[in-house]
Amino acid sequence: MNADLGRLLGEVGAVLLDFDGPVCSIFAGYPAPLVAAELVDVLRQHGVDVPPDLASEPDPLEVLRRTGAAGDHGITRAVEDALCAAERRAVETAEPTPYGREVIVAAQQAGMPVAAVSNNSAGAVAAYLAAHRLAGYVSPVIGRAYADPDRMKPNPEPILQAVRALGELPSRCVLVGDSLSDIVGARAGGARVIGYANRPAKVEAFQAAGADVVITSMGQLAGVLIERIGG
Repeated sequence: MNADLGRLLGEVGAVLLDFDGPVCSIFAGYPAPLVAAELVDVLRQHGVDVPPDLASEPDPLEVLRRTGAAGDHGITRAVEDALCAAERRAVETAEPTPYGREVIVAAQQAGMPVAAVSNNSAGAVAAYLAAHRLAGYVSPVIGRAYADPDRMKPNPEPILQAVRALGELPSRCVLVGDSLSDIVGARAGGARVIGYANRPAKVEAFQAAGADVVITSMGQLAGVLIERIGG
């Protein structure tokens, strides 16, 4: 595993990090199902007849996706605004991922710029990084496009936006992500990808989706980066 990671990191010049998962658990103190239920309430307040499967949807990003797919941009903006506000509250009680900070700092020390590429709002990501004294280590911060959920990962656009900002080729960037949308988006954009399988069931799925390497702890990545600094 370390050999595979070492080879991969030797072939890239920049690290792109998904936020919710590799960096922190954004909804650790403000549970995602609660946020999703609040977004459903926004839909009802706007006169939307919410089907039962959407009413019980536990993922706020999926509520936003389905709202966008319905085609009413005014309602999509209302849900987007509510989600942005919820995410800003959520980062106040977000739980840092073990070794996530070490990965960010070690990558910078190894001469590899670090960007954040998230389906969460850029404002929430930036607020978390500032609160945890990481803002100076991560640039750019690419969050989801406002009220346009079709442009979230697995759409490769946000990944390519980060790549362009870094002045790198996609093949010289590696995205670290904990979801299939990260794996699919990175591959579609021509970037390398490390699947962070923070649950055992994800390992096989990430391998099947084409992740270059799959890790089960951010500590594995931090360790290889630290070796590069010393080596």
